[in-house]
Amino acid sequence: MPNPFEAIFNMLKISIDSTNEPKSPLHIIEAGDCWTYLTLMEEFIRYEESGLNTTTDDEVTEMLKDVVQLCESQVKKISEFMKKEGIPLPDVTSPKPNSDPNDIPLGVKLTDNEIANGVAFKVVTCLQACSKGQADAVRNDVGIMWLQFYLAWATYGTTLKTLMRKRGWLKVPPYYYPPGSPKQ
Repeated sequence: MPNPFEAIFNMLKISIDSTNEPKSPLHIIEAGDCWTYLTLMEEFIRYEESGLNTTTDDEVTEMLKDVVQLCESQVKKISEFMKKEGIPLPDVTSPKPNSDPNDIPLGVKLTDNEIANGVAFKVVTCLQACSKGQADAVRNDVGIMWLQFYLAWATYGTTLKTLMRKRGWLKVPPYYYPPGSPKQ
């Protein structure tokens, strides 16, 4: 069975060993992964802003502020990287203005459960995008950037799951009992 610590050590060793090598240009898929991820992050922030405008729950507000901060830090890092590499930045949706959650009609307002599950879905999407970016990366610096993003999302996801489990918002598929197994 592969040892995850050994894999990380080997990746870091390769990264250190290759610091003196000239960087090759990004290939088209690396550039496309960056462009797509930046678009994803910016749109994710717009969703979080909508959530902040609709919730009155302190824990949900704190969760949303944390994920906005995470997204903004990744937007900054990947934007700087893309500018340095000459990749054009995508056009994105403008930030949402602040509004009073009590002024939103109930038929339009997202519930805290819907907000949390929407964020959870987006976290899964971000994890998949980071995995794809890391798998597509040829350059070590690009692969390490994707790994850092992935680890940040995995860490955040555990915090989100704790809140969702505490509130009963976690969507769990039906349990599977194979035929012939004793029922629990």
